[in-house]
Amino acid sequence: MKWDLSSNRRSFLKGAALAGGLAFLFGLQRPAAAKPQLPSPQQEQSKGYRLTEHVKKYYETARL
Repeated sequence: MKWDLSSNRRSFLKGAALAGGLAFLFGLQRPAAAKPQLPSPQQEQSKGYRLTEHVKKYYETARL
């Protein structure tokens, strides 16, 4: 039995070209825009450095 390699190769290349074209087209779609997140109340309060009790305890133990 003789195998027709040229038709198998052609069908493979056609399928690969089709899959590549579809992947390209799906890649061109714009991603969905995310909704802007409102800052939580905890994020609004924590602005900058604060000297808390556990930070003071660390400073006392870190002294030479």
